[in-house]
Amino acid sequence: MSQVSFAQRLAGASKVLAIFVVLALFAAAVLVFDRGSEDRTVTVDFPQTIALYEGSEVRVLGVPVGTVDKLQPRGDVVRATITYDADVKLPDDVRAVIVSPAIVGDRFVQFSPAYDGGEVLADNARLGQDRTAVPVELDEVYQSLDDLAVALGPDGANKDGALDDLVAGAADQLDGQGAQLNETLRNFGGLSNTLADNSDELFGGVRQISDFVAMLERNDAAVRAFNDNTADVAEVLEAEREDLAATLGTLATALTSVEGLVRDNRTTLRTNIANLRTVAETLAARQGEFGEITVGAPVALSNLALAYNGFYGTLDTLADLPGTITQYLSDPQLLICSLVGGVPGDGGLCDTLGGLLGNLGLGNLIPSTEPGAAPGAATDPTSALSGLTGALPRATVASSDSDLAALLGVTP
Repeated sequence: MSQVSFAQRLAGASKVLAIFVVLALFAAAVLVFDRGSEDRTVTVDFPQTIALYEGSEVRVLGVPVGTVDKLQPRGDVVRATITYDADVKLPDDVRAVIVSPAIVGDRFVQFSPAYDGGEVLADNARLGQDRTAVPVELDEVYQSLDDLAVALGPDGANKDGALDDLVAGAADQLDGQGAQLNETLRNFGGLSNTLADNSDELFGGVRQISDFVAMLERNDAAVRAFNDNTADVAEVLEAEREDLAATLGTLATALTSVEGLVRDNRTTLRTNIANLRTVAETLAARQGEFGEITVGAPVALSNLALAYNGFYGTLDTLADLPGTITQYLSDPQLLICSLVGGVPGDGGLCDTLGGLLGNLGLGNLIPSTEPGAAPGAATDPTSALSGLTGALPRATVASSDSDLAALLGVTP
């Protein structure tokens, strides 16, 4: 009985274990197929796929990220279908390069550059042939070397011994010039380093030249018009060649004469220039006065023009003749000082003549007081002058222009 129970229990456990194994296999299959569904696909058109096979690795920075699933010839290109991990991001401008790690052996596809931000390459994208690169085959290198050897051989450039002559001539020229050649190579090395250190400025200059050329291209019509005008000017000058030559000859003669004149009168010219400098400095020092003249001169000239009397040919002024005469008669010393250019009280000729007039009793020709007036009372200058003039016409004490005309005996 116990043996039957144990067998039944063992059979039940086997069934449970079998169910568990089936479930584990199902889960693994789901994971595998689910992971496979997350892979991304890209198709690439290569010009050739030598030593690249289905199943070859696809790498980014040398790290495997996918495989080549299919290679299909399509005209002059081979289209490769590539799958790579979904968690790997490729830049939108990525390129596909077939890399040969050795001369003999399988090759792999390298995506470059690696993603560092920006747009991401979409799933099922296609890269054209312009975004791919393949290595140069060894056979192509051999063929290029063979073509070069044939071109330089006896059936090519050296058919008539030209290459032999070139080599012999170069050997003769370089014979004994090893040190100079070494120095030249060192200078070229220094030039290369200089260009490398100033690459920004060099390429900046190239860009500016490119911008200038582009500007000329945009203004092609104006440039052509300028060239046409220049050609027209050249034609005119060519037609006037003889006259232009004669003019230049005359100018040369004149310049020779001027040079001789300057050489012969160098001292005089230096003196004149020094004098001109003195005059210029004086004018600069008197700049304020010249400013005042420029402001006051127009007003003075305007007043002079307004004072000119064209009828009589005189300058009309409002002169106070009675007051002036009275002033000088009451103080003759003031008149004497005005005539000799002195000032009363300076102890000079003016005071000497004034004292002499006082000794002669001529210090005051007009009394300071009127008869019967109180001492110290002021006398009217006009009445005093009238007393001195006696029978003179009244016009002699008038201050207007009309009275002055009557005094002169003319009719306005």
